[in-house]
Amino acid sequence: MQTTIYNDLFCFSHLRWDFVFQRPQHLMERFAQNRRVFYVEEPITHESETSTLRINICSKTKLTVVTPLLSITDGDRAIVVQRSLLKSFCEQQGIKSPTLWFYTPMALPIAESIPTPGLMIYDCMDELSMFFGASGELPAMERKLIDRCDLVFTGGRTLYESKRTLRSDVFCFPSGVDLQHFSQARLKGFDPLDQAVILHPRFGFAGVIDERMDLEFLSGIASSRPDWQFVMIGPVAKIDPGTLPRLANIHWLGKREYGDLPAYFAQWDVAFMPFALNDSTRFISPTKTPEFLAAGLPVISTPLNDVVRPYGELGMAGISRTVAEFIEIGESYLSFSGSLMQTKKIDEFLETQSWDAIWERMSDLIDQASSKEALVA
Repeated sequence: MQTTIYNDLFCFSHLRWDFVFQRPQHLMERFAQNRRVFYVEEPITHESETSTLRINICSKTKLTVVTPLLSITDGDRAIVVQRSLLKSFCEQQGIKSPTLWFYTPMALPIAESIPTPGLMIYDCMDELSMFFGASGELPAMERKLIDRCDLVFTGGRTLYESKRTLRSDVFCFPSGVDLQHFSQARLKGFDPLDQAVILHPRFGFAGVIDERMDLEFLSGIASSRPDWQFVMIGPVAKIDPGTLPRLANIHWLGKREYGDLPAYFAQWDVAFMPFALNDSTRFISPTKTPEFLAAGLPVISTPLNDVVRPYGELGMAGISRTVAEFIEIGESYLSFSGSLMQTKKIDEFLETQSWDAIWERMSDLIDQASSKEALVA
């Protein structure tokens, strides 16, 4: 019986591995089951006179997190140093012809130091050029990356429709869900201590709290229904924490570990996503939508394109454009627990959106691309 040998994989990401567990972590942990995976983070400036790489090996998956620690801040020089560090690292680890996987186009100049790369893959999970503080070079760098890659994936339908204008063979893989993990919430169980003191009904959100949040909308809902409690879980990033509305019925619990989220979700009455409608949210496909549904929660969202399609159109999420609409939908959810038929419909849909299913479909495309590359070689 022939054993398949998989190439090592370098993943270049703008997201810290231990920040919030999301798309890169779900996929890279699965790829680490059958190959060496090196997750390369953006650099950190440190005070030492010598630049180096910080290497952390995840005990669960053996995935290696590689963080450049740089003693210099000059942009061009920083790229040169990172290229040198990665080239030496590849030689030390015996890495040859690795697959290169990108979440940020800005890593392309650094990745070019890796000798004889194999397949190049761009998994576009966000329109990063629309985010606060994005580099003006990002659009041009992304176009260069898309032209050079063997495969281009997108994390949602709106992103897919945008990127396929640049290249015809783009594959759409909307946000997935770990069904086994989040379905634990349906068993209810204990209420975490920091949440147990909060009254019901509870409307909950979990995710990064940044410029994508419509804080005015959240404040408006909370002011209109002081008897409803709003539980906000997640780290605050890129915005001043002082701008968060501080009403008695809005509870900012901060970041919680991924493994603990089902316990929090289990004690909510409704999940909600108060996203703003702006440039930073135009292309997002929130991972939280299928996670909340897997937890057995009704969901209310502002009208993001990738929530309206498919979840709103399929009747799996309530779409709220105004505070009044939110309250009307919220009241209907609180008075109606849903039907077994609707639950079955949602679960059947979520099965097609599991991270395992997405990883398998991506792997098939990678195998096909590898076969074509081998034939050309």
